[in-house]
Amino acid sequence: MINTATIRPRKRIALIAHDNKKEDMLEWAKYNAGTLEKHILYATGTTGKLLEKELGLEINVLESGPLGGDMQVGARISNGEIDFMIFFWDPLCPLPHDPDVKALLRVAVVWNIPIAMNRSSADFIISSSLMAQEYCRKLPDYENYRRRLDK
Repeated sequence: MINTATIRPRKRIALIAHDNKKEDMLEWAKYNAGTLEKHILYATGTTGKLLEKELGLEINVLESGPLGGDMQVGARISNGEIDFMIFFWDPLCPLPHDPDVKALLRVAVVWNIPIAMNRSSADFIISSSLMAQEYCRKLPDYENYRRRLDK
């Protein structure tokens, strides 16, 4: 049996941007504000406050990434509370919370949610015809893995 999770037309979107990518995220979000306002938005600390202030949109602001915000997003993904993630990260700047970033990306892949890692991929996701409709996301079957843990 294949398990699925329904992503409803009103998506739950996580928005994250490293410091050197916040301006890029802001420009992207301003351009897509009309689409974003139709969805439920989550963002880590500074990114969330910046987007709220500049766009006037309601955003569920979590902790800053280094203070646990990445982990809060990851927990929401694993609980089925985030449908996809837009994460503008800076591959040229090492960060003290790199392990948290890696864990967040791992959880997103484990639970098969769409991830945009840069402006181009974010443009493709946000302009997809799937944005306005339900989508049945296939959930990986981890029962064999869980059974091994129970032994």
